[in-house]
Amino acid sequence: MTTSRAWVRLPSGMRLDLLNPTPFDWQDEDLALGLARTYRWGGHSAWPLPLSVAQHSLMVVALRRLRFPKANRPRADLRELLHDADEGLLGFDCISVIKPFLGQGYAILTERLKTAVFLRYGLSEWTPRALAAHKRADRIAAASEAVHVVGWSPREVRSTLHIPFAPLQEDPLQGIYGGTAWEPWPPNVAAERFLAELKRLSAQAGTRKRRVPERLHTTGHDR
Repeated sequence: MTTSRAWVRLPSGMRLDLLNPTPFDWQDEDLALGLARTYRWGGHSAWPLPLSVAQHSLMVVALRRLRFPKANRPRADLRELLHDADEGLLGFDCISVIKPFLGQGYAILTERLKTAVFLRYGLSEWTPRALAAHKRADRIAAASEAVHVVGWSPREVRSTLHIPFAPLQEDPLQGIYGGTAWEPWPPNVAAERFLAELKRLSAQAGTRKRRVPERLHTTGHDR
């Protein structure tokens, strides 16, 4: 890993060291906006707008709640909501088949970001059972997005994307937020809805706000 500076200035004015992140490097608003401006499927869409990782994350939470309607586990829901948080901090959602070509350095970078996210929001690591349930919801969301957002056929979802789950016909998010089924939201809408859910679940889970150390405030040398 390089030792060169890798600071990025966030909308809040804070700075995030992508190579050595800490749980104190961003505000919730930075994360919400980053995820709302980071796009799935390489940014491709059959709609006027691409699908944000923020909207996808809310979809996965909705699918978990549909599968476990009697569960009241805000911390588990919070972990689902933040399962791709590293992508919002990095500003990049790599399609899965490309990841092996990016090498070990990329894997280390994303793992450090994920660790910082889990520490900040007090999340525990996935158990095998919880991870299996998450992967199922994530893959169902992906199958549905592929068909209704990007334009893949159900056959291609199985044969090319190798997703064993059938795409949904009804959009779970439409029942929550209204609007047109499967339509990608504008970034400001996605950020607002993600942030509201993040704050709600954080409050229910008892996640505490942490004071930002002075050394992590911005300086005139950032860019």
